[in-house]
Amino acid sequence: MLKNTFSNPLLPGFYPDPSICRVEDDYYMVTSSFVYYPGLPIFHSKDLIHWEQIGHGIHRPEQLDYKNCETSEGLWAPTIRYHDGTFYIINTLVTEGREARRDNYVITATNPAGPWSDPIFIEGADGIDSSLFFDEDGSVWYSGNFISEEKLYEGHHGIYLNELDPETLQFKGERYIIWDGKKTYSHWIEAPHIYKKDGWYYLMVAEGGTFVNHSVQMARCRTINGEYEICPRNPIVSHRHMPILNPISVTGHADITDTQNGEWWMVLLAVRPYEGEHYNLGRETFMIPVVWAEDGWLMVDNENGLVNEQERKPALPEKIYPPMPQCEHFEEENLQMQWNTIHPPKELFYSLKDRPGYLRLFHRPQTLEEICTPSFVGRRQRHKNFMARTAMEFTPVTEAEEAGIALVQDDRFHYAMTVGMEQGKRWLRLWKTEHAVRQCIKSVEIQEADRIYLSVQGHTTGYSFYYGHREQELLLLEEHVDASLLSSVVNNGFTGTYIGMYATSNHTESSNHADFDWFDYQGE
Repeated sequence: MLKNTFSNPLLPGFYPDPSICRVEDDYYMVTSSFVYYPGLPIFHSKDLIHWEQIGHGIHRPEQLDYKNCETSEGLWAPTIRYHDGTFYIINTLVTEGREARRDNYVITATNPAGPWSDPIFIEGADGIDSSLFFDEDGSVWYSGNFISEEKLYEGHHGIYLNELDPETLQFKGERYIIWDGKKTYSHWIEAPHIYKKDGWYYLMVAEGGTFVNHSVQMARCRTINGEYEICPRNPIVSHRHMPILNPISVTGHADITDTQNGEWWMVLLAVRPYEGEHYNLGRETFMIPVVWAEDGWLMVDNENGLVNEQERKPALPEKIYPPMPQCEHFEEENLQMQWNTIHPPKELFYSLKDRPGYLRLFHRPQTLEEICTPSFVGRRQRHKNFMARTAMEFTPVTEAEEAGIALVQDDRFHYAMTVGMEQGKRWLRLWKTEHAVRQCIKSVEIQEADRIYLSVQGHTTGYSFYYGHREQELLLLEEHVDASLLSSVVNNGFTGTYIGMYATSNHTESSNHADFDWFDYQGE
């Protein structure tokens, strides 16, 4: 890497739909999290390059009922804004199907690290990807996506605007359609953000869907609720004209910020695919420089107009934070921020106190093959090449009990390497779940011992699974298992791969548990 450049992505791994705001010389960013809890991870930076996670917007189970959403539902694209001493996150909770129930709500905090308030749901706010704009006259505006009732073509969506009461954050006045997709024959318009500059209200949207035609487009108007002029250079950012196997693809869904030095930067999502158009890391957060051109429209401010692996640094003092810990020893009262469960646990299925220095997972009837809250604690796969290892102590009592390590795309697609029992003998099995059908693809009898070391090595197109009875022992269970099973393309999903610890009693009651001494993840 050159001295005056930084590397994309800013946030590797499943951190899509970034939204950013600046408060003096501090920058804050939030991304979507779908069904994972805690939800809406929040990051802080001083230089726009190095980011530390400081909290989550949804961090108490009672804040929000995920309603047993499937993996690509839940918390969709958020927007973070700051106004008059308060931080606001507006977000869409999607349930009962991807185009079924869409509830839009606002949470607030005086400290972006939290705590965040209980949600205020906005009555009548349909659609997705809602955003807030605080105008100079004190008015507050809501913008969001809608599905056109005309449905003139597939993906006929648009953007609407409605003023909010600043006290109740409820709609007041009439609804304005400020960009109907038929005007430009645009598909799946979403992710609106409004900015005001030089007397213009600028509307930025995502367009083209969430795959190869994804893009960033703009329009503008002299009044916030008037007739918006479409940017003649749309899309202002897109890789739709590039091969899908370009190192960076599927660029779109953006937000922008200025710096205290007058520069402008755009954060947006993109993917890093491999052969077969697959990407296991999900949609990640990238950043590019932008500039307001002489004609008043925004444009990419680099040599090729693309999102690149290397970009020049912002003109900001460097501020480096400690990296995300590679190894979790479970010695604190709470899990580190990179850990998530699937849905908020209504009853806690793990403990850090029952055996200090260990994560204890309780066996429960729920399994990864269901839309539920299984006994799973995981973190994002953030690198194409990585190694994840854990030390587990578990003695099965019944043949229904198992525990180990799992790699999860969603309830229908995952791998799990688990210890179980059959006919009084202990077995290590590798399970493949495809379209919610689970099959054992490799098994080996293992010796009677309380502790076993489990390891997964990931590379571009495959995973290899190892085990050992000593920490430095690596015995091969199976190698080069097809990684495309966990690609977002396979399930048309919006999330990336999670890897973590798992225990289940497979639809039977159990009082057993598995203890994990540590979990180590290293990537390159």
